[in-house]
Amino acid sequence: MPDIPLKDRMKIQRNVMPAQDPTQRVHNFNEVNLGYTPEIARKEAQRCLQCKDAPCMQGCPVHVNIPDFIARIAEGDYLSAADTILQDNRLPAICGRVCPQEEMCELRCIVGKKGLPVAIGNLERFSADITLTKRAKRPVGKLPIPTGKCVAIIGSGPSALACAGDLVRFGHGVTVYEALHAFGGVLVYGIPEFRLPKEVVRYEVEALERVGVLFEKNVVIGMTLTLNELMTEMGYDAVYIAAGAGLPYFLGIPGEELIGIYSSNELLTRVNLMKAYQPDAVTPVLNYKDKTVAVFGAGNTALDSARTALRLGAQKVMIIYRRTETEMPARREEVQHAKEEGIEFIFLAAPLEFLDNGEGWLKGVRLQRMTLGEPDASGRRRPLPVQGSDFNMDIDLAVIAVGNGTNSLLRNTPGLEFTKNDTLVIDPQTLQTTRRGVFAGGDIVTGGATVISAMGAGRQAAQSINTYLKT
Repeated sequence: MPDIPLKDRMKIQRNVMPAQDPTQRVHNFNEVNLGYTPEIARKEAQRCLQCKDAPCMQGCPVHVNIPDFIARIAEGDYLSAADTILQDNRLPAICGRVCPQEEMCELRCIVGKKGLPVAIGNLERFSADITLTKRAKRPVGKLPIPTGKCVAIIGSGPSALACAGDLVRFGHGVTVYEALHAFGGVLVYGIPEFRLPKEVVRYEVEALERVGVLFEKNVVIGMTLTLNELMTEMGYDAVYIAAGAGLPYFLGIPGEELIGIYSSNELLTRVNLMKAYQPDAVTPVLNYKDKTVAVFGAGNTALDSARTALRLGAQKVMIIYRRTETEMPARREEVQHAKEEGIEFIFLAAPLEFLDNGEGWLKGVRLQRMTLGEPDASGRRRPLPVQGSDFNMDIDLAVIAVGNGTNSLLRNTPGLEFTKNDTLVIDPQTLQTTRRGVFAGGDIVTGGATVISAMGAGRQAAQSINTYLKT
């Protein structure tokens, strides 16, 4: 680490991530953030105080050695920085883009107590990106002696990939089963290209293939194969269920069946995975050009849907939320990017009914003004209706982005126990389900989690599976 006095490090201002101009990016699906240059990265890395107790690491679900990799960036040793991250995080290029560092590692940063924290996420992304192709060309190195044990992983999202990466390090054979025709789970179908290029996900999957992980697509466990078949006929010694939560929630109001109303899952899957915006798309979406679009919800998925609609040619896109901006769960960076792109935010309004044009098509929505009361179970102030405040709004298309539940086809599998919310019951310490040899983690257990939290569950499961296979 360059020998810069502590007082001088504290004077270095946080370096802004370069980005596409908003007037240009709304017309393309290219990545918005352009990444640090080596010069910017080294300057940002020099802001790190190299705290001995490393509070930032305590905020990381996979406990990356943050001070170490930042020190290596400051020294210009980018490949070593990436190697340091990879010891704990198999998907740094992904996490550097989509993880909410501001709520995790950066929240604990001491520099942030008197100013803006060190841009840990931006530095992680820089380190991963600058070495991505170099890592792909490097020799795999000596692999562990095979144990003869084999593990099946259901799903190929972040939790599955993290688990697979650790299991092969232990010497176990690993096969990942994916229901769709592309690997990456929510990383490929749920997050738009302008936030997470699919090429980055492909690189990370290929890196796992190079160390021996097998990937099988178009296999729906529960239909194509059953859990029993995996563990008996196919001889897997353990199974990790990381199937995610892909069942969209709806508002449950009149008119929700009208043509022109999408779930965010359908819109984003069609656009992200099946390129619905292309003229020759096999599974297109309705024409968004010059339309007025309302998105209901205020999380990252709602922001992704709104910004996608804008890129599909919508003339006006609104986020309608029953609370205020303060309570929005979306990342601040995504909110800022949406504002820069011209997304309109309508707060303290809740939908009561979608309006029919008389021919089964959406023509508008009836809304009700809201006010905020005392905090509810989420810790946010509860939205309360304002009587007599109903009003109508003309819209052409609507997207519902209010959360997801699990839609596991394993629901009736003997030995597995589910909660009333259809999430799997597990031992919180080992992540083992109620069926011996079967473990689970990620959204199918939590109902919803960040990428890095899901990865943390995957790594925890890998440790437990390794212990189980040794007994």
